[in-house]
Amino acid sequence: MKTCYLVGIGMGNPALLTLEAQRAIAASGQLVGAARMLQAFPDHPGQRKALIHAAEIGKAVLEFPGDTAVLLSGDVGFYSGAAKLYDLLRDVSVEALPGISSLSYFCARLHRSYQDVHVVSVHGREADVVGEIQSHRETFLLTGSNCTAAQVCRCLTAAGLGKLQVAVGQRLSYPEEKIVRGEAETLADQVFDDLCVMLVDNHAPLSWRCGAPSLWDSQLRRGNVPMTKEAVRTLAVARMEVEPAHTVWDVGAGTGSVSCALALAAYRGRVYAVERQTEAVALIEENRDRLGLTNLHVVLGEAPQALRDLPRPDRVFVGGSAGEMEAIFRLALEKNPAVRLCLTAVSLESLTEGLRCFESLGLGDVDVTQLSAAQAKKLGNYHMMLGQNPVYILTGEGQP
Repeated sequence: MKTCYLVGIGMGNPALLTLEAQRAIAASGQLVGAARMLQAFPDHPGQRKALIHAAEIGKAVLEFPGDTAVLLSGDVGFYSGAAKLYDLLRDVSVEALPGISSLSYFCARLHRSYQDVHVVSVHGREADVVGEIQSHRETFLLTGSNCTAAQVCRCLTAAGLGKLQVAVGQRLSYPEEKIVRGEAETLADQVFDDLCVMLVDNHAPLSWRCGAPSLWDSQLRRGNVPMTKEAVRTLAVARMEVEPAHTVWDVGAGTGSVSCALALAAYRGRVYAVERQTEAVALIEENRDRLGLTNLHVVLGEAPQALRDLPRPDRVFVGGSAGEMEAIFRLALEKNPAVRLCLTAVSLESLTEGLRCFESLGLGDVDVTQLSAAQAKKLGNYHMMLGQNPVYILTGEGQP
């Protein structure tokens, strides 16, 4: 069976080709790609076809009796035309050969790592570039004639972000390569090629503080164990302001409904569900396994003793304290004086005790919210709203 090589040729300079790519091009009887790419291989003895549309490339590969190398800019897995070719080339053997992407090349030229860079393409695509840049610390952009580097800088300036630091790269890897750095408002009136790359630094990105993932009650197994209802759970998790890498304790975890929502929020961190009842522990483990939450760890034991060997928490949720509320809070503050605490209380006595603890422990940013929710239930031909018990949600932070 003949072979089609999808070859990532990097920025365009043949010096950046991998040895594997060089061998595949040399062994192919046909080269296919954009005209500017074919120009980089003037001495290739095979047949050459200047094509850019996927359907035309697929047809040329299928009709040619021998092996073909399809030249693709950058890397075959990074905004590449290779994605559209796989389905068109099912009747031939396909080998995808990665190349150097504009992202990796540009960041290397800037002496920057790129594992945390947010990537956006406006090359023939629609995107809210201001919104993307506002929301991320580092944003890499591929520009096009529909949205040039200068236009991006003008949009940033108009949005009050003209002081952001921007790096623009054009003609990368070629002798006339040019990299320009400066503030967005300074670069807004400069002239750049349509096809450029940009890296924008925003040291104060917008970030959510009140949004949080949650779960419907129907997604969870309950059994005979008390469960924090979804409306309360959603607001409580939002009030905790959990970040992806946080370590979180859920004390008195019950069915693990809050633990599971916290594990979704702290997807790069760890959540510890502490529960003293073996029946509840089995439910937490079942809910964890059904949702695939590998960062959720279940601890069978009484608080506060069961908390002593747990790692330092960034956030602590207390759904049940069995009379040990103040001791739980004190232990959490010993491990992290800046910990954020959240308590749900159904009874006025628990509310009063929670407020007393928050005051005696000197917590700041204290908030108390009463939540009254009702759930519709069908009775005959009618839907009746059945009220749930009002719940108090208390939050506060340590003041180191």
